[in-house]
Amino acid sequence: MSWVILVASGILEAVWATALGKSEGFTRLWPSIVFGVALLASMGGLAWAMRDISTGTAYAVWVGIGASLTVAYAMFTGAEPFSIVRLLLILGLVGCVIGLKLVGHE
Repeated sequence: MSWVILVASGILEAVWATALGKSEGFTRLWPSIVFGVALLASMGGLAWAMRDISTGTAYAVWVGIGASLTVAYAMFTGAEPFSIVRLLLILGLVGCVIGLKLVGHE
C-alpha cells in the first residue's frame, strides 16, 4: 500500500507544480487553491509512504514521478516544446523510478 500512496503522491506533485505555475505568483485564486490542496495531499502521502519505504528511495521516486509528469503535461499542452530527446529523457527517468522499485527491499 505504501507504494500506491507514493505513486499517488508523485502524481499530486505534478498537479501542484503545474498549478503553481498557473497561479502567476499566487495572484490567481483557483490555481492557488489547487496548489495548496495538492501540496498538502502530496506531502502527506510522501510522509505516510516513508513509514515503510526508505527516505532516499521514496523521495527519488516521488520527485521522478512528479518531474516526468510535469514535463510531459507541459509538452502535451504546448507550454513546452516537444522533442524526441525530451521524450527519451523522460522515459529514462521513468525507467530509473521503476528500477528503484524493482531493486528495492521495501
